[in-house]
Amino acid sequence: MSAVSAFKLVLLSLIAIIALELLAKRVRLPPAAALLVGGAAMAFAPGLPPVVLDPDLVLIVFLPPLLMNGAYFFVWTEFKRHLAPILLFAIGAVAFTTWIVGVVVHLVAPSLPWAVCFALGAVVSPPDAVAAKAVLARVALPRRLMVLLEGESLLNDAAGLVLFRFAVAAALTGAFSASHAVLSFGALALGGIVVGCAVGYAVLWLLRLLDDDYLIITTSMVSAWISYIAGEMLGVSSVIATVTCGMLLGWHQHEVFSATVRTRGTAFWLVVIFVFEALVFVLIGLSLRGVMQRLGGIDNAITLLGPVAMATVATVVVSRCVWTFGIESIKAIVHRVSARVAEPADWRSATIVSWAGMRGVVTLAIALSLPETIPGRDLILFSAFVVILFTVLLQGATLGLLIRRVKPATDAHPQSYLTEPNAWARLEAAQLEAIKPLVYAPDGSVLHPRLLEQYSYRARLTRDYQNAAAFPLEKRKAHYDVVLAAIAAGRAELLRMHRSGLIHDDLLHTMEHDLDLQEMASRHSRG
Repeated sequence: MSAVSAFKLVLLSLIAIIALELLAKRVRLPPAAALLVGGAAMAFAPGLPPVVLDPDLVLIVFLPPLLMNGAYFFVWTEFKRHLAPILLFAIGAVAFTTWIVGVVVHLVAPSLPWAVCFALGAVVSPPDAVAAKAVLARVALPRRLMVLLEGESLLNDAAGLVLFRFAVAAALTGAFSASHAVLSFGALALGGIVVGCAVGYAVLWLLRLLDDDYLIITTSMVSAWISYIAGEMLGVSSVIATVTCGMLLGWHQHEVFSATVRTRGTAFWLVVIFVFEALVFVLIGLSLRGVMQRLGGIDNAITLLGPVAMATVATVVVSRCVWTFGIESIKAIVHRVSARVAEPADWRSATIVSWAGMRGVVTLAIALSLPETIPGRDLILFSAFVVILFTVLLQGATLGLLIRRVKPATDAHPQSYLTEPNAWARLEAAQLEAIKPLVYAPDGSVLHPRLLEQYSYRARLTRDYQNAAAFPLEKRKAHYDVVLAAIAAGRAELLRMHRSGLIHDDLLHTMEHDLDLQEMASRHSRG
């Protein structure tokens, strides 16, 4: 495919995305499912050239910004509080699924080497961050479940990629060491954290030096690829490096970014992430045509590989249910022995978590990266597509209905946060204290008794000086200097409340957005 044809295909995909998004809203279907089906339908359209995806290109183009976006807005305090269950799913569930899928596939197809069976298990084991975010963004869940599922999807790719590498190496060489795999995963994860911190702090240092809004936004965007590529070049987990860098930037962005940068940058990122997420699912569907052609057509593929693929799908779903309900059973036993040590089992939440295991771009990219010489490559590719189709179409489409039917309980021990009126009361009290020294003249007279409303002030100013050569900028600046001082004090109090754990990140972003708009309007009026 020529470069011009590739551009036309991308343009056609963007047009299809708009139509499919509208269709998904009309029929109340998860957009990810509509995009996946639409991409598959486009793949078999007559006259459309076959699409061959370079898995390395897919990962390096799409995965870093999508991981960065999830980590950037992730709630750090809740991540730390729920770290244990997140790791149980991000590492434990991935390893368990890999093992169970490998055993079942070997039983269905005994001729396949064990290492190939486990390679297939590693391909389909990690739920995808892109698919999870696309589905979870449109359902209502208790906060702890959202944190668990989003945290799992951010970290489990690293576990799946490590298991996949060892399984492929074992399939090609016939050698495998479980202890070496465990130690290697620990080293890769720790190295990813170190690289992510190094890149994150370097980017923060650079952002503090820049004074151009567009350069700051561009630098923050490029940091996603920098951290990912740095992790790859240094041989550590590039996924964890990107997630770590994103969390650092998300935590410090309130201090580093100005109101204008944050407003413009957020709008820019929302558009980029929407396009990237949508393109990923369309490209997955488009690449289906090439796989079917290599397998001799869809009928031949279903006949030869259908039993293994369906066994893989069933095992992926059942293994997650077994792992999730197994954890809840252990919690129930521990709670029965000592109620002070563990919380009681939550079977409703377990039902939802067990069903929220959508696969997507990482599963596809890992499968496509299989060496041509590995036995059973087409089987793994076909099974990976079937798993993606089933989990996105069935699980993603029915997750909202399941949540409404199951009605999970609210958080048993929710974090005690201030309400929005409480937070605004503290913020405005800090603003009042900040402007008190600024509204009095040296002789004790009040310069700004009420800080006259912006529009009435400007109206009187223009009326009084309509015949003057220019406006008296000193008066306007004096007025808005006081306003900006109050906004700065409010922002400092807002961050203090957040850093002290008094308000949730959601309320922080809401109130910060209001302050950003006030600051932008004041700086514009100040001139």
